Amino acid sequence: MPDARFAIETGRPNRNMTRGAACPRRCGRLPVVMRIASCVLPAALLLAGLQPAFAQPSVPPHLEKRGAATQLIVDGKPFLILGGELHNSSSSSLEYMKPIWPRLAAMGLNTVVTPLSWELIEPREGAYDFTLVDGLLAQARAAHEHVVFLWLASWKNGMSSYAPVWVKRDTQRFPRVVEHGNEVEILSPMGAATQEADSRAFAALMQHIGQVDGAQHTVLMMQIENEVGVLGDSRDRSAAANQAFAGEVPGALTAYLQAHHHTLDPELRALWDEHGDQTAGTWAEVFGDTERADEIFMAWHYARFIQAVTARGKAAYNIPMYVNTWLMGEDTPPGEYPSGCPEPRVIDIWRAAGQAIDFYAPDLYASNFEEWCKRYHRDGNPLFMPEARGGALGAANVFYALGQEAGFGFSPFGIEDEDVKGPLSASYSVLSSLMPLLIDRQSADAVHGFVLDPSHPMVDFVMNGYRLHVTLDEIFGRRSERGFGLIMATGPDEFIGVGKGFRVTFAPRQAGSPQVGIAAVDEGWFENGKWMPVRRLNGDEDDQGKAWEFDTLILEEKDQGNAWYSDNLPARVEKVTLYRFE
Repeated sequence: MPDARFAIETGRPNRNMTRGAACPRRCGRLPVVMRIASCVLPAALLLAGLQPAFAQPSVPPHLEKRGAATQLIVDGKPFLILGGELHNSSSSSLEYMKPIWPRLAAMGLNTVVTPLSWELIEPREGAYDFTLVDGLLAQARAAHEHVVFLWLASWKNGMSSYAPVWVKRDTQRFPRVVEHGNEVEILSPMGAATQEADSRAFAALMQHIGQVDGAQHTVLMMQIENEVGVLGDSRDRSAAANQAFAGEVPGALTAYLQAHHHTLDPELRALWDEHGDQTAGTWAEVFGDTERADEIFMAWHYARFIQAVTARGKAAYNIPMYVNTWLMGEDTPPGEYPSGCPEPRVIDIWRAAGQAIDFYAPDLYASNFEEWCKRYHRDGNPLFMPEARGGALGAANVFYALGQEAGFGFSPFGIEDEDVKGPLSASYSVLSSLMPLLIDRQSADAVHGFVLDPSHPMVDFVMNGYRLHVTLDEIFGRRSERGFGLIMATGPDEFIGVGKGFRVTFAPRQAGSPQVGIAAVDEGWFENGKWMPVRRLNGDEDDQGKAWEFDTLILEEKDQGNAWYSDNLPARVEKVTLYRFE
């Protein structure tokens, strides 16, 4: 989570109902008999071993595999996070946040991602102050927003600036990383007392959240630490770290590598294979005497520390918890990015260290957006993006993340800086209207998302028995500079699409099959899950029945009905039905 990397865009609120009142009726206004029935009957049911519907145990938010997708379940239903992350210090003041909440709601967010720092939660050792937590929850509920809290404790962006001062000043009890012979402001993951203090504070926080929010589910998830790793060197070179590096690689790690050899990240598997797939030896012997071994060593120790913190928190209140990643650049050596952070090539090391962490998430500002999404959406790791670019780029990328990679959330950074009526807000608005259908199509593996530009002008995929060819929109020789959207199969010969700047043509899946024609194209929207058609598009608007043109607002420049266009206008929702003919 950078201090001021990028401004951001929006999302959309979702009403969060309170529940769990012992007697929700205003009994004093009812006749005596009804008053007795309304208050005594629940007690009688409980005495009989039964529970009335309104007193059912509240199940916290959790992840659940549903069909082809892993989804976030909130109050019994799948939930897509259309979110935004605040700047680092915005939520440290309730007064400062007051004017921000209405802006966030106006942008269309349904979830706000925001820090909670250890130094404010435990300013003195053993003395916890949850005033800020309670205030943020009250403000979020008033704005009809959910929350994902970031636990900024031992590490944030590789450094340790959010730890309490009583931790910072005691370098004997809470040892620091040593780089090039000097201690730096990075708490060493080798410090047992640091792990215990961090774990204890996090467990206290989660116990409090469970007590004040366990029935309301304002808090959906927790991020543990932020972009951890050693900055400035490839590994910690303190005396304790050097001794551990010269010692044996833990058997639990090599046993995991053996058991999961065929599913390991290709880079990690190749490195281990290159050194003989050894199951015993020092870190340099097993992984080579290189910076890659240093990175793996740090990944193991950060993972052991953070898995322990996470486990303590989950024991107090069990909701999804994840770790985010400062992504490495091409050929960037560890230390120039936080060495040990859960990059794709060391996620297996993190998994070997424990199972408390639910998933690993990319902070994705890189230009090769699709590649990074694919690298994190693998082997049971669902895609959630706690940090990303906003603006027009975020407005396009969210369709790929939620569509193609079945992501359950997207959250640009610095959200309070975004234009309330900006492009991401428009994307969130249309996605919000599609949410129930999109969630259903994710689980059925019946949705494709895409982002197109001149360097990547087309994409092809098979869906619903048809071959779809999606390209940048081109009218009279003028091609769109960018196109994005998603397409969902909703019936045997029916598709729903949303986006702009592209066109789609259809062909039979197998050569020699009957040809494909367009029966109808309708522009519309969804209201409470129901399709509301606005107008029928035909003639020039569907290329005389030959294609789906997603350009319903410009009626004069068409390609005679051979495609579905969507130009540089606000994203639109359309439905197409097809037919076969010889």
